[in-house]
Amino acid sequence: MSTWTSDHIPDQTGRTAVVTGANAGIGYETALALAKKGAHVVLACRSEQRGTDALRQIEAEQPAGSAELMLLDLADLDSVRTFAEAFWAKYVRLDLLINNAGVMVPPESKTAQGFELQFGVNVIGHFALTGLLMSALAEAPGSRVVTLSSLAHRQGRIDFDNLRGEKEYKPMREYMQSKLGDLIFAIELQRRLEAAGQDTISLGAHPGFTATELQRHSGLWNTLVGLWSNTPAVGALPTLYAATAPDAEPGGYYGPRGVFEARGHPAPAKVMPHARDRQTAERLWAMAEEATGVHFFHEVLAQAA
Repeated sequence: MSTWTSDHIPDQTGRTAVVTGANAGIGYETALALAKKGAHVVLACRSEQRGTDALRQIEAEQPAGSAELMLLDLADLDSVRTFAEAFWAKYVRLDLLINNAGVMVPPESKTAQGFELQFGVNVIGHFALTGLLMSALAEAPGSRVVTLSSLAHRQGRIDFDNLRGEKEYKPMREYMQSKLGDLIFAIELQRRLEAAGQDTISLGAHPGFTATELQRHSGLWNTLVGLWSNTPAVGALPTLYAATAPDAEPGGYYGPRGVFEARGHPAPAKVMPHARDRQTAERLWAMAEEATGVHFFHEVLAQAA
């Protein structure tokens, strides 16, 4: 794979993309790059003020495409449903869904529906959003879902007895669990799309170590920024590759190609075996369906049968 940059993104004119957490960092850079290539980008953000600021910054770049702000709080499934309803009121199809937003090692807290915050936002919120937008993705030939994971998935384990913070809170353990959950979701989603005979593909990506606000609660911010960090623009490249590169593999996982996958340009990334465990994936999927009330493959699979 040659050194891939945002200049290699194919023309996105006429395509619609949703980017969660697009107000800052990797999400902002992802949205900006897609808009520059002609896409209409929906900035799905929790904060109206910060989302508006990001929208103005993108518009100031005078991109070939366009952008708009729609409010979304992934920590509240009611907000996820409201966002999906608002999207459906304006659009019939969706070409790209970038599940980018994330929470990393915050003070102990829970979502509106009682999940540990990191798992609830990073995994459950995106699961529900993807399911609620799946029919719009199905309307767009060549549509893609890209879900951001992390190098932290390697040490993660899914503890089904601790998804709602039942045990003593350990911020990094919970973060690693959520990022493993994201990668399991990306891989299992691709399997189910193939089983349903759908054209949409699912991919995963990770940014390596990138200097963004995500690490604001972490000591890593103080010790590693400036030593091993990508800029947000470079950190967004694996996501953009997964979202747009013609040769990106369905079910693929992409990250920086440098030492330890910490920084650099996009390349296939290492997936730990436990991220491909089918039993865990099926159990996690069933739990997420029950928790969210979103059963987005039941009807699709029935129609394909």
